[in-house]
Amino acid sequence: MKTNPLTRQIPNAFTFCNLLSGCVAAFFAVSGHLEWAAYSAFLGIFFDFFDGFLARVFQVEGAFGKQLDSLADMVTSGLVPGMVMVYLLMQASEIPDMDALFAASSEHWYPFCGLLITLASANRLAVFNLDKDQESSFLGLPTPANTLLILSLPLIQKYSSFSVAVELTKNTSFLLFLTLISTYLLNARIPLFALKFKTFSWSENAFQFVFVIVSIVLLIALQYLALPMIVLLYVFVSLIKNRLCK
Repeated sequence: MKTNPLTRQIPNAFTFCNLLSGCVAAFFAVSGHLEWAAYSAFLGIFFDFFDGFLARVFQVEGAFGKQLDSLADMVTSGLVPGMVMVYLLMQASEIPDMDALFAASSEHWYPFCGLLITLASANRLAVFNLDKDQESSFLGLPTPANTLLILSLPLIQKYSSFSVAVELTKNTSFLLFLTLISTYLLNARIPLFALKFKTFSWSENAFQFVFVIVSIVLLIALQYLALPMIVLLYVFVSLIKNRLCK
C-alpha cells in the first residue's frame, strides 16, 4: 500500500519535536533550572511515545525513523537525566554552581558520577537498535522510563509534602545509590513489557491497560512522588507477567 510522502514525515516531525524538547531541557539543566528541565524532557517523552505510535498507525516504520528516534532519545533521555543528576549531587554537597564544582573537583568529584546515567543510556540505545528481540518487549529499563525516575527528583524536592522523600532527594548517598541502580536497570537483561498499543483490545493489552489505570490513580493521589513508584511498578508488573507467561 502506497503512503502519502507527507504522511510518512509526520512521525519524524514528532521525533524532531522530541529532540527539540531535549535540547531545551539540556539548556535548562546546565543553567540549574531543574524544574523546567524536567518539564521540557517530559514533553519530549510525550512526543517520543507518539512518534512510534503514529509510525505504526500509518505503517511507515523504517530504519531512518528508528535511528532518528534513538538520536533524539540520547539527548532527551540520556544527556538530560545525567546532567540533572550532576546538579542534584552538587546541591546535596552544597556546591552552588559549575564554577565552584570545577574549582573543587579534586575534592568533590562525585557529582560527575551522575554522567554514568548518560553513558548507560547510550549503551542501552545502541544495544536496542541492534537487538531484534526488543520489538514487542524490552530488555532492561527503557531510557524514557529512567528519565521519568531521575527527573521526578527535583519536582519531589519542590512540591512534595512527604518530608522523608524530600530529604532522600537531597542525600548524597541515596543519589549515588540511585545512579548505580539506574545504570544497572538500563542494561539489565530483564524482560519488560512495552507500552505499544497495536490495537485497543483488552485481551491483547490487559497488562498495559492495568498499568496505565494504576499509574493514573497514583498520579492523582501522590502527584510527582508517584513517578518513581510508577517506574518501580513497571518493573514489578513486568516480572509478574514474565512468570505468568512461562
